[in-house]
Amino acid sequence: MTPLPVSIGGVVASLVLLTIVFELIRSRRLRERYALLWLVTGVVMLVLSAWRDALDTFAGWAGVTGYPPAVLFAVGLFFIIVVLLHYSTVISKLADENAILAQRLALLEAELRERAGRGR
Repeated sequence: MTPLPVSIGGVVASLVLLTIVFELIRSRRLRERYALLWLVTGVVMLVLSAWRDALDTFAGWAGVTGYPPAVLFAVGLFFIIVVLLHYSTVISKLADENAILAQRLALLEAELRERAGRGR
């Protein structure tokens, strides 16, 4: 059985995470589409922390018999990896778009210099 102090700590940590995410959304420092994964992570962690029998059941399914809260940390780590992978794809896309924009800007500057040179 999951120890009560561990469950309480998990609930508090999950609520802190959700509060921070909501505050970042409210202050427009985090967009909703990127916050979705963090919100799902917080909710899943909150449910598993608060519902101790569910955590013990998942631990049994995963074959963890010694310390069921280890599954809570594994689930949290899994979600963090998913969030990092999502952000890596977003950053890669933005880097590609940035290169295209730099090339277009260089072409426009060259055209502007050419037109300025012809106008003399």
